[in-house]
Parts: sequence; C-alpha cells; structure tokens
Amino acid sequence: MQRKEYARKKKTGDASGLSVGVVVSEFNHDITGGLLEGALDTLRAWKVAERSIAIVRVPGSFEIPLACRNLLKGRKKLDAIVALGCVIKGETKHDEYISSAVSQALIRLMLDTGVPIGFGIITPNSLAQAKARSRGKENKGREAAAAALLMALLGRTTAR
Repeated sequence: MQRKEYARKKKTGDASGLSVGVVVSEFNHDITGGLLEGALDTLRAWKVAERSIAIVRVPGSFEIPLACRNLLKGRKKLDAIVALGCVIKGETKHDEYISSAVSQALIRLMLDTGVPIGFGIITPNSLAQAKARSRGKENKGREAAAAALLMALLGRTTAR
C-alpha cells in the first residue's frame, strides 16, 4: 500500500501527547505556505496541541536538514518533524542536486536519531504541478504530517 493510500485510510488518530517540529522553506513561499497549512491542519486533526508544535522557517530547501538537526538538539524533545519545501525543475540539473542532497541528509538524520521526519519536499516539473500538490486533497504537507505522526506513534508502541 502506498503512503498516500495508507495516510488516507488512517485519516486521524490521537497524537495529543506528541511534540512536533515543522521546518518550512520560505523559497517558493506561495507553494510552501500551502504545504504548511496542510501540515498544520493535519496536526490539529490528530490533536497535537498548538504549544507542542515548533515551526522553523528557513531560506530554502537546502537548509532544511540543518534546521531539523538543530531542532533535535534543542532543549525540547521532539517526537517527529515535518520537512516542507518545494524545488521546481528548471533548465539545469540544480533541482536534482538539491533534492538528492536534502533527501539523503534527512534520511541519515532520521536513522541516526530515530526521530521520524515526514518528507513534504515536493519536486514538481512546473508551477502548475506545485500548486496542485500544495492545496486541497492532494496537499503533500498533509501527507507528510500524517506519515510523521504515524511513525512516531508506531515507534511508541514498538518501543514498549
């Protein structure tokens, strides 16, 4: 079952005891703002308290892994992080290099710390695709938040 199908089947749960960090890129703000709205809607639907959500804004997607690491090293223990960004394909391979570096860094951080990171960094081919993936039912911010929460809750049940 794909992540999207699983997240749709498990629309909400009780994550009221979790603390969640959200790192969002300011680059392509018109897109990432929609991803952030979707992620926050999901966190609220899963009963994560507003005081238990830390939002960090960074210049671009390339800076997301460092901000995630800094959040994890902070005083407050986080149960999950949601990473949100948008890297639109251009005329060069710049988007591929950025996307690859960011995804590899986030995977390494997740495996090193054991803290789930919901991957909401979209890599569309066009602005139209980016808009479609940052709004409504197809909002990848929603999916990334749900995946992070599911994994955090799973970690709590399997750690016992």
